Amino acid sequence: MPSVSPDSVPRPSVSEAVPPPSSQSRERDDSSMTRLERRSSVSLASIFALRMFGLFLILPVFAVYARGIPGGDDATLVGLALGIYGLTQAMLQLPFGMASDRWGRKPVIVAGLLLFALGSFVAAAASGILVTIIGRALQGAGAISAAVTAFVADSTRDNQRTKAMAMVGGSIGFTFALSLVGAPLLYEHIGMSGIFAFTGVLAIAAIFVVVFVVPPVPRAVLADVSRTPLRDVVREPDLLRLNFGIFSLHAVQMAMFVVLPTWLADRAGIPVSGHWQIYLPVVVLSFLLMLPPLFWSERRGRLRVVFLASIAMVLVVQLVLVAQPSGLLTFAVLLLVFFAGFNVLEASLPSLISRLAPVDAKGTALGVYNTTQSFGLFFGGAIGGWVQQLWGRPAVFVACAVLMALWLVVASGHRRWPRSARGSVQAASANEPA
Repeated sequence: MPSVSPDSVPRPSVSEAVPPPSSQSRERDDSSMTRLERRSSVSLASIFALRMFGLFLILPVFAVYARGIPGGDDATLVGLALGIYGLTQAMLQLPFGMASDRWGRKPVIVAGLLLFALGSFVAAAASGILVTIIGRALQGAGAISAAVTAFVADSTRDNQRTKAMAMVGGSIGFTFALSLVGAPLLYEHIGMSGIFAFTGVLAIAAIFVVVFVVPPVPRAVLADVSRTPLRDVVREPDLLRLNFGIFSLHAVQMAMFVVLPTWLADRAGIPVSGHWQIYLPVVVLSFLLMLPPLFWSERRGRLRVVFLASIAMVLVVQLVLVAQPSGLLTFAVLLLVFFAGFNVLEASLPSLISRLAPVDAKGTALGVYNTTQSFGLFFGGAIGGWVQQLWGRPAVFVACAVLMALWLVVASGHRRWPRSARGSVQAASANEPA
């Protein structure tokens, strides 16, 4: 029986663990993060960034590297080496999330990072594709996304949570863009084995951040409250809508990028080696564009408007891409609109999950969420390739548009949306003892 760490001992909720500000200062300070919230959010986002940067570095160069190793001439095995990561992620996100509810966030995150590091070093030592596949599977087995996002939720107030999730989403987007620039350079100097070893080092660095930088989490689980059954978490209607949303969003993202690299090369005339020059400024600018509507929606309690508008933006991009317009400027604008909507949704979805989930089952709910996200990645890649093979590139965007339109309908039925920051303060004041 695992020992119970201090991190897993039931504690009061965030609002109880952190003394409330005075009634005179509460409304003034409520729109800003506390120092502890900023420290937790930045350090947890850095864990995502370190881990995801190591993962993203592999993607732009692995297919080229695989041609020179035993078994690397089999496209199916190369695809399996890339895709098995998502499969093991999907299988283990929920168990890791549930374990973090039971034994604490930090021990589970550290265990997942150790698995990821082990898989990285196994892949670094591999001389053939089969051992590389084993290493990639071990990397995916370190499925800590649910535990980390639950940790973010535990460490922030409701009205600051979307900001914290935006930091996580922004760190992922930035490391993705950075990997497009850095991967070819690293591959040239240290090779694929060196990149795999580097990912292991980054995972170990993330462990040090967890242990020494991330503050203890103020858990919101009471000792005498029975745990919410998994079936209740899975069946809750609004959580189901959000889980369908993350599945759709990442299925569309993966299906798009089955097509877009060749589209950019063929129709915009940019060689693959120069694609980062488009991706990097677009991803950075899209992150800057997403912040004002997110902050406005939190202050005004208008997240529903921004959320549905973002789904509609992604839908419109798919419809325009069906026509496959020519030109670099057109592509850049469409990619910017896509990532602006994508980033808003990527930040809002886990924030909403954490707010709507039972207080004792945030890790479980986010485990279900991250599982459907991983299946969305797998589904999007498989369907994107299959549809393109049968009907061509425009048909992929038609399929993406259909999925986004369906999500827009489903999301329109969502019932529980956050109140404004002012409304949350007034509700908290009304509940305080006289």
